[in-house]
Amino acid sequence: MPYVFVSTQIRLETGPTMVGDVYSDPAIMNYLGARKTTMLGNNFSEYHVDEPPRLVLDKLEKIGFRMVTMTGVGQTLVWCMHKETE
Repeated sequence: MPYVFVSTQIRLETGPTMVGDVYSDPAIMNYLGARKTTMLGNNFSEYHVDEPPRLVLDKLEKIGFRMVTMTGVGQTLVWCMHKETE
């Protein structure tokens, strides 16, 4: 999977950070130390880490991901990361 979305709430910029969904690469989620959670009332799961986004972005860069874009959506910050396929 060449794309990863990383997001956090503006008021929670020190963590936790959302790093994936049910379709995310388990190896990448394991590398990030992410845990799969389902919030009460949601019918989907997400992967979260306790670290701030900056540390997550640093880890992804170390394994070949590069930032494509970043935006703010309401009170949420979102980074789109991409890794070239071999």
